[in-house]
Amino acid sequence: MELARRSALALSNALAAGDISAQDLMSATLARIDAVNPKVNAIVSMKSHAALMDEARACDQSNRNGWLHGIPIAIKDLANARGFPTSKGSPIFAGKMAAQDDLMVARLRGAGAIVIGKTNTPEFGLGSHTFNPVHGATANPYDPSKSAGGSSGGAAVALATGMLCVADGSDMMGSLRNPAGWNNVYGMRPTWGVVPAHPEGEAFMDMLATEGPMARTPGDLAALLDTMAGPDPRVPFCRQIAPTLPQIDALPGVPEIAWLGDWGGAFPMEPGVLALCEAALSQMQQRGWSVDPLVAPFSADAMWQSWIDLRSYRVAMARRAEYDDPVKRALLKQSMIWEIARGRNMSGLTIHGASETRSDWFRCAAKLLERFDVLALPSAQLWPFDIALEHPTEIARVQMDIYHRWMQVVVPASLIGLPVVNVPIGFGAQGLPMGLQLMGRPGSDGHLLQIAQKWHEATGWPQKNPAMIERQ
Repeated sequence: MELARRSALALSNALAAGDISAQDLMSATLARIDAVNPKVNAIVSMKSHAALMDEARACDQSNRNGWLHGIPIAIKDLANARGFPTSKGSPIFAGKMAAQDDLMVARLRGAGAIVIGKTNTPEFGLGSHTFNPVHGATANPYDPSKSAGGSSGGAAVALATGMLCVADGSDMMGSLRNPAGWNNVYGMRPTWGVVPAHPEGEAFMDMLATEGPMARTPGDLAALLDTMAGPDPRVPFCRQIAPTLPQIDALPGVPEIAWLGDWGGAFPMEPGVLALCEAALSQMQQRGWSVDPLVAPFSADAMWQSWIDLRSYRVAMARRAEYDDPVKRALLKQSMIWEIARGRNMSGLTIHGASETRSDWFRCAAKLLERFDVLALPSAQLWPFDIALEHPTEIARVQMDIYHRWMQVVVPASLIGLPVVNVPIGFGAQGLPMGLQLMGRPGSDGHLLQIAQKWHEATGWPQKNPAMIERQ
């Protein structure tokens, strides 16, 4: 248990110093997974224990080739990891083995990581609730009757329970933020383009989703981001940023934060969510940070319409092969069929109008981020819900008209590719975690991590109140 709760950087240093071996760490990791994973179902498609111990032994006998040398990691089941199935949570791809690593996975292996399996995700990553017909649902370790969030729910739970020390995730509509907030860990959506996508398929129009890191400390978040990040000559629109870990302790000046709350009433919130966020912001003020409430700066309705149009078009184009095959279409969940049908029926004029709205919001946000370092919003509009639900149908008596409307609070950053860090902020009346989104200007990933580091030094929520599922 002691090794399971150490930070990734602490484990890396211990491995480098010879204080522990990769075999020690793998043995502890597998024991932790055996004890915890049956209760939460976060890690799937694992390699055999014997094979993993052999890989750890080989690490101990080889030269160190990066800071992740000998550290076990599981890859989100939307990305390809050579030698493991990539089900994407869909019966269509169940058991399909990946022939090669995606770019991000290759970078993690290149830094020495040992891939042990995959982390669970919703079918095709749709919906911020981790369940699918291939691997089942992932439970929240703070209350196994509740959702873990998603789509990086398996990764967040594996971190919260000490089964992994760092994890990859991906984020189109809050998938690195919502599950991090609901599991008391850190999750970061980098500036779009900092972590390049795998170089395949259409590469110029899809600017909504990105991969990014998750961890129990901002330092680990920075270290993993630095490994994932960096341009690839085959991928357009990459963005180069300076390494974030070396400067993580050097926060310049006083952070100036704009609090957007419920966006002028546009985002319904369950009782207690805003109060907990405002309590965290009060703590930040006590540290001398500037926090100013801000009137909603842009139409939430216009932003939402832009989002759902661009998202449906993107999903429809990405999954058109499955939709066009009647046998495969019958295996798609209804939310996927709805997205594809909607996107395929969209006119060029509609898509252009959605992009115009996105451009208007980008310019508006740019002006705000000349005045403030950070725009702050809750990481979710409600507490973790019943694991048996497909998705929430109402929040605070407001009906949700679309399956993902309940996550509208993440759209302001997702729509225009802003960097965002979810920071843990404590627990509600029912003992369930919540997080706060800290959004910055494009390319300010390192500054956001510096702010998160100072917050972590003051609060340490993942270490102060870890998930102890074995007691339940």
